[in-house]
Amino acid sequence: MQSATCSILTASMSVVAVLISAGAVLGKANPFQLICMAMVETTAFCASRWTNVYILEIEEHVSLMHVHIFGTFFGLMVSWWLTQPSLRRETGKEDSDVTSDLFSMLGTLFLWMFWPSFNSVLVDGVVEKRNAIHNTYYAIAVSAVIAFALSALTNKNGKLQMTHIHGATLAGGVALGFSAHIIQSPWIAMVLGFLAGVMAVLGPYFVKMCLNSAVKMYDTCGIHCMFGMPGLLGAIAYVILFVIYNWNNLPARGYPALIEVGSLSITILVAVIAGFITGILLKLNICKAPPVSKYFDDQVYWEFPHLAVGF
Repeated sequence: MQSATCSILTASMSVVAVLISAGAVLGKANPFQLICMAMVETTAFCASRWTNVYILEIEEHVSLMHVHIFGTFFGLMVSWWLTQPSLRRETGKEDSDVTSDLFSMLGTLFLWMFWPSFNSVLVDGVVEKRNAIHNTYYAIAVSAVIAFALSALTNKNGKLQMTHIHGATLAGGVALGFSAHIIQSPWIAMVLGFLAGVMAVLGPYFVKMCLNSAVKMYDTCGIHCMFGMPGLLGAIAYVILFVIYNWNNLPARGYPALIEVGSLSITILVAVIAGFITGILLKLNICKAPPVSKYFDDQVYWEFPHLAVGF
């Protein structure tokens, strides 16, 4: 029974990669393409995690925290293939409105309450599990505060921007995924939450602009700033903290630190290659990719009675 429960938890957490990747291609892929992408991505992530756990022998918990990084790079590579040269933002169809903002904020609140359990559920040991819960709360609390502060500061009228609040309030939890259970001082978790919040708010002004214009990689929901960069921050912080906590025994414990770096590199490499191949497959005629004129158009796949003739 315990094994079955653990398998369900692992599977549920693994599919988070698909949810993250969908944010990069949202509005540019039809349902069939999304299904194909989900099937390939879950297989690729499981293969990557199997390599990290059974060959490199990293912790099960840490291997699942790669889900943020894997989902981001996989989604960005698929989005690069689906982004057409004629794609522009002037349509306004991909912009949020009051209804979508309210529902997104409701989901953000649920995730904010849920994130400590996400970071701690597979951690072994009562003390480590408690540390993971507490440190995650410290981080997401700070990232939420910095999200509200920077959102108002970056607006010329001093108003809060919902797009910032959605992502930055959760960025601290993403950054703490790797090291929440080993952090021994609350201020470390708070600093990581602060940096993750800054990345999530200020990142779209620089990184997303670079991806859209220079690389031609249209990131619809800004997953790179919301999950990618905070995830990389957390992975790097985990290696640094591992070295610091084992400094007196570094000759014996230095090898595991290199293994952690290697597992991160494998995760990124597999995500990029799998995303690249998936993007090629989704461009095939059999997938019937929507034309650019139908990007971000809900009426193509959903019925709206109030828009029908006679209404």
